[in-house]
Amino acid sequence: MAPWSLSSQSTPQQQQEQQQEAPTPTPTPTSSSPTVRSSPSSSQPPKPSSTDLRRLEMKDDQYKEMPSSTELWQIATKSLQTGMVTGGVGLLAGAGTGIMRSAPPTLFALFAGFQWFTLGSTYMASRGLLHHAWGGEENMSSSDLVRASGVAGGVSGMVGGMIRGPKNILPGMLFFGTLGAGSSYISQLSRGNDSKPKTSWLDSKWSPMQRLSDKDYMDKIEEKILRLDAEIAIIDDNIASLKESSQSSATSTEATTSK
Repeated sequence: MAPWSLSSQSTPQQQQEQQQEAPTPTPTPTSSSPTVRSSPSSSQPPKPSSTDLRRLEMKDDQYKEMPSSTELWQIATKSLQTGMVTGGVGLLAGAGTGIMRSAPPTLFALFAGFQWFTLGSTYMASRGLLHHAWGGEENMSSSDLVRASGVAGGVSGMVGGMIRGPKNILPGMLFFGTLGAGSSYISQLSRGNDSKPKTSWLDSKWSPMQRLSDKDYMDKIEEKILRLDAEIAIIDDNIASLKESSQSSATSTEATTSK
């Protein structure tokens, strides 16, 4: 009896130890709670940000299409007009130098006119094409305008150097490129100064006169109208009082005469 009782008492302890030693089973996924495994193949590519889209748009805008026939005609017309003006100046300068050197002025005038015509027309044509390629003059910054003028001056100087001789190509490019960039830079500075508000002697505190805005002018006119209305009302009151006094005096005279 004793051994059976000990064995019967130890069985629950053994069962408890077996339960503790047994590994806990891992829960199997059911259909109600599916598990999602992330794989590199199923991951979506990241969407481009707004800054990336703007950079792509700017890159696309940099590559402009070729100018149309109307735009080419406008560029050619403007370059020819400029070339005619500069050619006229070259004719006068060439004739003057021919007379000063006691040389035939006609040949000097023709050569100088052709040279200056080529310089002016080439400069305007190359600058117009560069403005179109870089997005238009209205969309270009001041530095871009200066660079375009410098490059156009270099192209015109190269063409002028080719007319005078191969040795004059590099000096012509340097001279006219610097001249074009410098003139464009000065024009940009003058435009910046024009955009600033100009001061006048009327804005000084010592000036006897004062600059009025539209609002101040309307306020002063309304104030004068109110003063006129008040004076008219006072005059109407005086007229009414005079009429009353004249009527009262007339009634008093009639009463005395009737007596």
